[in-house]
Amino acid sequence: MGQGFALFAGTAPEVIRATAREAEGLGYTSFWVNHPGATDGLAALALAARETRRIEVGIGVIPLHTREARSIVEGVRAQALPLDRLLLGVGSPNPDALKRVRAGVAELRSQLATEIVVAALGPQMCRLAGEVADGVLFNWLTPEHARRSADLVRAGAAAARRPAPKLFAYVRLALGAAACERLAEEGARYAAISAYGANFERMGVKPVETAIAAETPEAVPRALRAWQGAVDEVVLRAITAKETAEENLALLRAARATP
Repeated sequence: MGQGFALFAGTAPEVIRATAREAEGLGYTSFWVNHPGATDGLAALALAARETRRIEVGIGVIPLHTREARSIVEGVRAQALPLDRLLLGVGSPNPDALKRVRAGVAELRSQLATEIVVAALGPQMCRLAGEVADGVLFNWLTPEHARRSADLVRAGAAAARRPAPKLFAYVRLALGAAACERLAEEGARYAAISAYGANFERMGVKPVETAIAAETPEAVPRALRAWQGAVDEVVLRAITAKETAEENLALLRAARATP
């Protein structure tokens, strides 16, 4: 199972640079940022790309209802992102999410020779992602439900007679009491969003039960064992108390330690 690492795109540039360098040095397979409304995730990802040479760099994900495919293409080119190691994540909420994602992926694929990753939460989007994407990004799932979603993705790929996409899962990781408190706050924010609220209700779990809330560094690799075989790559989304380089480097090292 591959292992990626993800930061909030609004994290200080020097922290993004230091974390990306360390992730590559430690043998992580990918480094990601998100694309929040107030911050250009492509610009943040470019900071990481310029500090690295081998690790894949991903954005998880650009919402197609707020940024059209043409603008995404322009942004990728303007930031000179390396297409040979770019994981270009896109997604969309309802209404018309399926139609928007299908059209967006087709347009992006016609203009950029890179890997396109689709964020998939519900069953229909999982099947569509299997039909059209190079990769699929799950979010706020337990390992058990990631396996179920993976089956839907593979069914979509089989129906389209194409290879199954690579499966990624965002797994939030907090270390220490203050960071775990921030994790609980983030989970509550997501639970208030209707699609995610329905997702948690469907699984019958609280948001924090999909994450790794560790009191000690030694607990992190033990918790990761539950994800073996569920997806191709776990992407650890860092939740820290103060978003410092030291805190993120501690997470990086804890997750790569031998249990």
